[in-house]
Amino acid sequence: LLLFKYFLSSGINAEYGQSNLRMSRPAGLVFRQLFDTTSSTYTYIVGCAVTRLAAIIDPVYEKVNRDVKMISELDLKLKYAMNTHCHADHVTGTAALRSATGCQTIISKASGANADLFLVDNEILRIGEVELEARSTPGHTDGCMSYILHKYGICFTGDALMIRACGRTDFQQGNARCLYQSVHERLFTLPSEFSVYPAHDYQGRTQTSIREESLYNPRLTKPVDEFVSIMENLGLKYPAKIDVSVPWNLRCGPTEVEDKEILAGIAANKPPPAVTL
Repeated sequence: LLLFKYFLSSGINAEYGQSNLRMSRPAGLVFRQLFDTTSSTYTYIVGCAVTRLAAIIDPVYEKVNRDVKMISELDLKLKYAMNTHCHADHVTGTAALRSATGCQTIISKASGANADLFLVDNEILRIGEVELEARSTPGHTDGCMSYILHKYGICFTGDALMIRACGRTDFQQGNARCLYQSVHERLFTLPSEFSVYPAHDYQGRTQTSIREESLYNPRLTKPVDEFVSIMENLGLKYPAKIDVSVPWNLRCGPTEVEDKEILAGIAANKPPPAVTL
């Protein structure tokens, strides 16, 4: 278990192909999956092997130095730092990565959060020769987006679709019926062999597939009314980091790179000073 956590914390050398730690890489794609053990958040680096331009998806503020080091070691230039949604369980590292690398920050227009660029449904983002589709999948929040690499059969689903689970719908404009519709109409309609990479997993699993989740997801395989009832009766605790994470994430996260005072405030659940966005 300790060895597994080491691999996750250091960055899984996971290049698309299988669910194990080492995978074969399709031509033209650089891919790494990294993990934050505190929030159980997966961060993804997606790069073009030809132009060496890259994007990072769902970075965590406390892991910015790790991410910058990984990007440098991969001989990549970060073009975009992006979120699948406005997270409630960790503070984003997007603004700090912009300070460190000169990249642009991205989130969906519907999120209500601050960023340099705002994506709308079905917009295509080009990272060198790699094309990524931004597909709106609201329900966990109304600004959730999934990012799809059609050429490589990969989708990054944030908290909309997780491994044998899905994101909760009891806060941040959550809507269980909307989430069910998003998953069934916008994700389960993808080719069954597409690999699914979520924003979180709490049991050490690294990926799933459209086929697996459409067959075995214990919530999303139920009829919609039963799904809504399940989501309304999860009995989940109030998110531990929501009061510090959401205010920071609405402003794109701290601009300073792993600042000690900011890190202490996050650890103490201290919201950032009020500002006008």
